[in-house]
Amino acid sequence: MFSQVSCKCSTGKSTLIAVFVGIMASLSSSSEAATSFTVEVQGTGSPVIMIPGLMSDRRVWQQTASELSKTHQLHLVSIAGFAGQPAIEGALLPVVKTELLDYIKTEKLQRPAIIGHSLGAFLAYDLASSAPDTIGKIIAVDGLPFLAPVFTRDSNSTVASMKAQAEGIRNFYAQMQPAQLAATMQQGMEIQARETATRERVQQMGAQSDPKAVGQAIYELLSTDLRDKVGNITQPVLQLGAGGALPSEAMRPAVEALYKQQINKIPQATLVFNWQSRHFMMWDEPVWLLNQINQFLAEK
Repeated sequence: MFSQVSCKCSTGKSTLIAVFVGIMASLSSSSEAATSFTVEVQGTGSPVIMIPGLMSDRRVWQQTASELSKTHQLHLVSIAGFAGQPAIEGALLPVVKTELLDYIKTEKLQRPAIIGHSLGAFLAYDLASSAPDTIGKIIAVDGLPFLAPVFTRDSNSTVASMKAQAEGIRNFYAQMQPAQLAATMQQGMEIQARETATRERVQQMGAQSDPKAVGQAIYELLSTDLRDKVGNITQPVLQLGAGGALPSEAMRPAVEALYKQQINKIPQATLVFNWQSRHFMMWDEPVWLLNQINQFLAEK
């Protein structure tokens, strides 16, 4: 785990919604402010914000969105520095979280559901635990409140124990060239998706990502532990896990235990695994995923 813009609104008109970060110093009136994310809006109905993962953009949701937009108003996010989106300087995920909360307020979205994949799931947990009265249901697609235990396979991992590794990763990516990032991505692609064509799509988005932004995001994921904070979440949560890349069925109980430990403080959390799907569940198991989403969003 933890792997063009138009708005189709009810009026039928196309609108570009760009969310600007608050760092405006030294910009002239003719300069464009950097954005922490952009949003494409599709469909009508109750609002759902869909957030992609590391080095991905809104295109990962295209197949899911084509059906879900028939019953919901979808806000499809693309994050700065990933898959060709211009990067911003400094912190990334905390800025995205703050600006998303501002976006929800500005657009007057009433308790939108959040569907996040991988890094997007982490952001969903961060949003819901920071503003539980603002956010609706959460669907976490193979992403967790704290990344480190996935690296170490040890739920006892802490921010302190990961500090040196997190800083090393950030520094490593900061010095990397785009071609090096593309080469690095070739390692471990088998855990991302089953089909070769899907892996190529994942790799293409990664190759278009900014290495410094990628390193900063991984650093922030390893330096932020939400496992206690998610106890603030009062709304229902559906945590989906992808187990298709495990080398043996004997590992399933340990993986389930790791996921359960991360969400056990959430009063209304449900964990469901798909043991055939790899990390990009929306492409490996699109029908299954859509059914899970529709059923969960329909529940009272």
